[in-house]
Amino acid sequence: MSLTDRINQDIKEAMKAKDKEKLAALRDIKAKLLLEATSGAGEVDEAVENKVVLKLHKQRVDSIKIYEEQGRDDLAKDEIFQAKIIEAYLPQMMGEDEVRKIVQEKIAAVGASGPGDIGKVMGPLMGQLNGKADGKMISTIVKEELNK
Repeated sequence: MSLTDRINQDIKEAMKAKDKEKLAALRDIKAKLLLEATSGAGEVDEAVENKVVLKLHKQRVDSIKIYEEQGRDDLAKDEIFQAKIIEAYLPQMMGEDEVRKIVQEKIAAVGASGPGDIGKVMGPLMGQLNGKADGKMISTIVKEELNK
């Protein structure tokens, strides 16, 4: 079952349960997926679906931080709820150990030797691990490995 199918099924269930908050969050995800489908080549594949969901989750997390900094707990509470709904659809992310192993392999493959070679390593890694691991974690691990 594709992510879009899961979202549609969960929308039906939320409508039956009359859960307005969950329904709003699910409809937002569906709207973004439909927008992606109509702006691209039609049907969205799993990688694009994952990218959209990751982007939505990141937007919610960023909004939560801003609202909390400004003392707007009421708005932060809504964003936290939506972020939790979106988390159910996030792809399985790679762990730090898995990423570290891939980073070490990529460093060896490109022949990187120090911090100046970060660009040689990051470009191919981000393409390979896009949607599978957090970019910030990848960057941190690359820096640690190149500074050894």
